[in-house]
Amino acid sequence: MMCVMLLAFSKYHALGNDYLVIDPQDLPAPLTPAQVRTICHRHFGVGSDGILLGPLPAANARFGLKIYNPDGSEAEKSGNGLRIFSRYLWDRRLVGHEEFAIETAGGLVRSTVFPGGQSVQVEMGRVSFQSDLIPVTGPVREVLNERISAGGREFSFCAATIGNPHCVLPLEEISPALAREFGPPLETHGFFPRRTNVQFLKVLDRANIQIEIWERGAGYTLASGSSSSAAAAVAHRLGRCDRRISVHMPGGIIAIEIGDEFAIRMTGGVTRVAGGVMAPEMVDQVLVG
Repeated sequence: MMCVMLLAFSKYHALGNDYLVIDPQDLPAPLTPAQVRTICHRHFGVGSDGILLGPLPAANARFGLKIYNPDGSEAEKSGNGLRIFSRYLWDRRLVGHEEFAIETAGGLVRSTVFPGGQSVQVEMGRVSFQSDLIPVTGPVREVLNERISAGGREFSFCAATIGNPHCVLPLEEISPALAREFGPPLETHGFFPRRTNVQFLKVLDRANIQIEIWERGAGYTLASGSSSSAAAAVAHRLGRCDRRISVHMPGGIIAIEIGDEFAIRMTGGVTRVAGGVMAPEMVDQVLVG
């Protein structure tokens, strides 16, 4: 049980992908997975696609960040989460418009908040298609145009990591219904020992792609920065897109630039939603089922 006190939070969304930011100094004790699930619940809690815990001490950056999925698990990296956390730091006047570093479990990133705070650019790191890094079972290889069966259907897929795992399925047509039906069995497929994020990819032209997203630990998602990075990298690696790609999602558009060795620069919007406090009786509920 957490001690009886109000827990402050700030809420933001990045193209409809919403997160709560909590300063660890406001916590009387570490958050438990059960508390994370309650807080993120759309009916029993505040409601969000995850929790950003920071700023934390970091060995190689000004700021450390811990990212929680709404199922209580930890995510290595989140592009939308990083843009939101960057905006939060800017709102608190902990950063200005200079580039600064953030350390995550999925690696170091560099972020810049543009004037007004509603657009943020993040140097996400490099995408790799190597099976041992993602990880994907089987011999060490680049995982490109392989076959996978899930939910009674066979797909061609590519796998990638940008600090967290992704399964990208190039298709002629995509839809939210497709993501909701096949996302769950693909997320937990035996090919992916740490589970995986899933992107259903449609290439529109050399500079535009469209994706539907099933996020590991979160479910169907309106937008995702790391998913945009992975899907754009796959489209470029397959020779179907150039290095500057607009990624279209239900929540909006993220701009991706692909540099040498698949280094990713992501630019997208952030909106501040609200600030408030959580009541102890809500935080300490234990949800059943």
